[in-house]
Amino acid sequence: MDRVRQRPVAGNVPAGPAVDPSMTTVGIIGAGHIGSALAKGFANNGYDVVIANSRGPETLTDLVASIGDRARAATAQDAAEAGEFVVVTVPLKAIGEIPVAPLTGKIVLDTNNYYFERDGHIAALDDKKTTTSQMLQEHLPESVVVKAFNHIMAADILTDGSPAGTENRRALATASDSDEGVALITRVYDEFGFDTVNIGPLSESWRVERDQPAYVVRQNADELTQNLARAER
Repeated sequence: MDRVRQRPVAGNVPAGPAVDPSMTTVGIIGAGHIGSALAKGFANNGYDVVIANSRGPETLTDLVASIGDRARAATAQDAAEAGEFVVVTVPLKAIGEIPVAPLTGKIVLDTNNYYFERDGHIAALDDKKTTTSQMLQEHLPESVVVKAFNHIMAADILTDGSPAGTENRRALATASDSDEGVALITRVYDEFGFDTVNIGPLSESWRVERDQPAYVVRQNADELTQNLARAER
């Protein structure tokens, strides 16, 4: 793992190139607790937000009104097309419904976790042969998938951040096979008030999923690094 912009650790993925600052429109596919919190946070940070759910744009009227002029409701296809980068925050069992073509060449932030009680048993995950983010990457072969915001409670996304340099600042982990993807989520995490710890490639993203030491606990970058190292598969 690599505490981004700080000390390197063996096996790290570099933070990578700077992210195009003109990328200011985000598509969000999924309007549950996480999607709604992210939509509000992105809008608060100056992004234009295009958000979709499985029930149709007309069901998002109240959410969009609560966010303000920077948000609009759309279909999943429209959100995927409009976003310069896109958040996928739907139940794992629904990732096959995520539009593929409009996400070609785009960075996709993946908030997913595997809950067999909700998603049904998935043999490849039960047998530890893949990860949820790798499954999304397989579904989106021409996109850049980045693990993001999967191990924080929705209620904390807008309340637990703090300015860079704050003592004991909360940290969140990421994983990606792309340096550019890591650079983008590092920027986004910082805007939301969190430090970044880079786990490495998507194949290592299991370290921050359900039932692991780093899952949904408040931790600073050092503590998160230690918890990721303690993970057992």
